[in-house]
Amino acid sequence: MRRLAVVLALVLSLGAIGTASASEQHPTLAELENEVICPTCHTLLALSSSPIAERMRAFIARRIAVGDTKSEIKAKLVDEFGEGVLAAPPKRGFNLLVWILPIGGALVAAVVVGLLARRWVRARAAADLDERAGGSAPLDPELERRLDEELARFEA
Repeated sequence: MRRLAVVLALVLSLGAIGTASASEQHPTLAELENEVICPTCHTLLALSSSPIAERMRAFIARRIAVGDTKSEIKAKLVDEFGEGVLAAPPKRGFNLLVWILPIGGALVAAVVVGLLARRWVRARAAADLDERAGGSAPLDPELERRLDEELARFEA
């Protein structure tokens, strides 16, 4: 059973790699439209109808027809418009922070929530233990005397 799971995972990962390389070698216009941003309206190229977006679509279609890969087409667009044309920033240099900070923030939040939950559970367990042991800690003698006086006033 375990061997079957390992073989299945291997086949699925190889299939994903094959699909990714096929997409790299033979990109489609729709695929690239969702990975590039229009420099004038700052929306995905697929959603933009500006004149520059139309020229970018024509450029991409020509480059696909010539046989350029997805990376080559994106590189040419970056050369012309800058890295801001990419929908997802490259995973290198300063832009790496865009990828790391959300993951780091989520991990820190998970640790904080875990520690707070652990603290809350321990406090509840201690309170339940005190309750089972016969109540809370004894009152200060002065406070107990005042409480007895107040209760006596209401009983009379």
